[in-house]
Amino acid sequence: MALYDNAAAKDLPLEQDLDLLARLLADTIRTETGEDTLKQIEAVRELAVRFVWEADSTAADELASTLATLSHDNTVALARAFSYFSHLSNIAEDLHHNRRRRYHRMQGSQPQRGSLAHSLDALVARGISAEAIKNMVAATLIAPVLTAHPTEVQRKTQLDCERTIARTLTMRDRQALTPEELEENQIALQRVVLTLWQTREIRAFKLSVKDEIENGLSYFRSTFLKQLPRIYIELEDRLSTLTGAPVTLPTFMHVGCWIGGDRDGNPFVTPEVTLHAAARQAAVAFDFYFEEATKLEGELSLSSRLVTVSEAVRLIAAGSPDQPISRAEEPYRQAMAAIRQRILATAHLLGKFRGEILPFEGAAPYACAADLVADLQAIATSLASHGSALLASGRLRRLIRAVTVFGFHLAPLDMRQHSGVHERLVAELFQKAGLEDYLALDEAARRTVLLRELASARLLVTPYVQYSEETAKELAIARTAAQVHAKYGAAALPNYIISNATSVSDLLEVAVLLKEVGLVALSPQPFAAVNIIPLFETIPDLRGSDSIVRELFGLPAWRQLLASRGNVQEIMLGYSDSNKDGGYLTSNWELYKAEVKLVEVFRQAGIQMRLFHGRGGSVGRGGGPSYEAILAQPAGSVAGQIRITEQGEIIAAKYSDAEVGRRNLETLLAATLSASFPPEQALQADTPERLELLERLSGMAYREYRDLVYATPEFITYFREATPISEIAKLNIGSRPAARKATNSIADLRAIPWVFSWAQSRLMLPGWYGFGTAIEDYRRERGEAAIEELAALYRDWPFFRATISNMEMVLAKSDIQIASRYATLVKDADIAARIFGRIKAEWRRSVDAVLAITGHKELLGDNPLLARSLKNRLPYLDPLNHIQVDLIKRFREGDESEDVLYAIHLTINGIAAGLRNSG
Repeated sequence: MALYDNAAAKDLPLEQDLDLLARLLADTIRTETGEDTLKQIEAVRELAVRFVWEADSTAADELASTLATLSHDNTVALARAFSYFSHLSNIAEDLHHNRRRRYHRMQGSQPQRGSLAHSLDALVARGISAEAIKNMVAATLIAPVLTAHPTEVQRKTQLDCERTIARTLTMRDRQALTPEELEENQIALQRVVLTLWQTREIRAFKLSVKDEIENGLSYFRSTFLKQLPRIYIELEDRLSTLTGAPVTLPTFMHVGCWIGGDRDGNPFVTPEVTLHAAARQAAVAFDFYFEEATKLEGELSLSSRLVTVSEAVRLIAAGSPDQPISRAEEPYRQAMAAIRQRILATAHLLGKFRGEILPFEGAAPYACAADLVADLQAIATSLASHGSALLASGRLRRLIRAVTVFGFHLAPLDMRQHSGVHERLVAELFQKAGLEDYLALDEAARRTVLLRELASARLLVTPYVQYSEETAKELAIARTAAQVHAKYGAAALPNYIISNATSVSDLLEVAVLLKEVGLVALSPQPFAAVNIIPLFETIPDLRGSDSIVRELFGLPAWRQLLASRGNVQEIMLGYSDSNKDGGYLTSNWELYKAEVKLVEVFRQAGIQMRLFHGRGGSVGRGGGPSYEAILAQPAGSVAGQIRITEQGEIIAAKYSDAEVGRRNLETLLAATLSASFPPEQALQADTPERLELLERLSGMAYREYRDLVYATPEFITYFREATPISEIAKLNIGSRPAARKATNSIADLRAIPWVFSWAQSRLMLPGWYGFGTAIEDYRRERGEAAIEELAALYRDWPFFRATISNMEMVLAKSDIQIASRYATLVKDADIAARIFGRIKAEWRRSVDAVLAITGHKELLGDNPLLARSLKNRLPYLDPLNHIQVDLIKRFREGDESEDVLYAIHLTINGIAAGLRNSG
């Protein structure tokens, strides 16, 4: 461990891990494909190293010519080799981050920024009392929300293998192994690498929503069920120390899910699928509780001859159907056996659980999760009563917290649908009921008739009328939501999100729909079993969001519904479509302004605001470090209430490894706590001068972005031909279609493949385009004083600093030389020259602007860890781009064989892994 004290040698363990994994991969390739193939792969790698590390300008041409002469088999082998090295590098880097954090903790170093300890220490140092922190947490709701957006290229099989590699590699670091054990460990690694090499990386079938549900559930098994309770316990213990009294916190943090409930643009999310999602989630929760209860049954072997158990425990034990003579003196084991059997009975009552393998012998099911918690707490209390509190502080305490957080439903399932669907549904219900022509009504008239229907006890739907297929499906989904509530509890499906919300009537339409199934009512008393949440996505939507919410709060009926839900209104903000609509800088600025205005609207109304940030993995879709992003929010916009989407490959990157997953959950909590107590400088950050300057810069960037993307007729041709968008559409990476409509329009293309395609071609255009022109124009107006102003903003304003830092990361991952090769895919050379020339000039302006503002000599000048990581993987990433261009050219020129398409998809897999946050 002494080597960690030497700054020059602190990354030596990482280099050793990378070298080991590279050697194992090389050995596998040699065995599977032969020495000649390995030599070709190594020659390509050396050329790429010369180009990246030694800035050898001749290496690029040599690399391109070498790749062009490879046979198809060797091209596939090279694509697989470099792709797998990117994946293995990700594993090694994650483990090294874990290693460094553990070392700092072992040395008693100051808590690292982003940790729970660091945030609590900082708050206390600022004079925030422990009691105030505790009260804030008690009123807090924090939730990362898993979504099934299609940028996760990897199969679950691959992810499972990678988890095995991570566990095996960790053993070498944390245990003193004998030479024999070390050899056995290396052989185990070799086995998994061989398994990976002999496993098909690309799915041969289109993912179904049920497949996506199972993929999402794997993260609960590996990370959330075990790590989230530990975070609760750490916070309780720290607050107990600060307050000098035991602290038990209510549920304030959980993990949400869209998978199986989000049907916006996904026709495969049916009522049956939504019900299946709820059932599978419950089954995973019960599976975990059953296993933990079984382990506790084995651990709590205390004898009644040696300890005196409480009457409550004796009563629980008496309910055990299994009373062997060997357990006669072991009341805790008997009690846990009874609890285990009741868990099994409850699981069988609610849905599938281990088939019919395990009988439950007539044990009474639990009515609710609180009853299970009560039994477990009775055991903990009894243990404490005879001096055995230590025995209750481990697995038992974690299980109690897990049941409290995850309940019998595991994860709250969100529903989402487009406002246009609701409009058509209400129009048809009115038409079939002989009421007004809803589509002919203006906004004021729509509100009037919708409020009338909400106040009426009469239903619109009748079983004696036949409805259209779309309306019938939406009604069936609503009935399914009510069924989920009845079976699993209201916490199982608490939210309904409305995409493209542009008016108050959009929210009232959903309220009328939910009234039809008993989930919303105004009579005989106001009641809403579901949060109805508008999603503001485009630039115009964001600009009008405060007006819509103000008008909504002006409706007494809506205020009554909110009162029934604790006076909390959630608002979702869309990062993806706002970026596609207006570009990076404008999107970020409009989101920021919308939040500022919404804070004031909520303050005036006396309603608590919860923001749901629809962030993607890439910077172009709101990605970037979560900690800095949350701290960069406007003062007052967090206040202990935040939900954030976790999408695509980011879910695997953040939560596949349990330790990395815990760190990301902890970072989310730490940032929310810090942002909920904004310092004085944050409260005064939004000066009129800053707001005016950003408004000007945003306007300049917006005009340049819109002029290229929407006002240049040839741009859509360039995008379609100079990126692998059409090949991505053929990749089996998600159940959702790539576009909302079958058109050639950028507006109808989903933001996810839009961003993903630009990342593959290494331009990353959505993460920076327009910024360079804005800064150049401003410098033309203000001279060098402009850079001084902007540099001051970068130093002093968290919003601007986070915006620039994320853009700097994107620009560092881009490569204009590689992007120029993708431009050669455009059939019309004139279009390619004009569009790419314009993009290249803006890229140069943007790089120069970022360097001038940050004062860095090169990109990522203040982030050596990321710079090192990127430089380590470029020799493996760059060749994949060159191969991809050659394969796409071949494919589009007529060689549409499955082999060529498979090879293209291999490169997509590898590039996504190398970039990590590309979707």
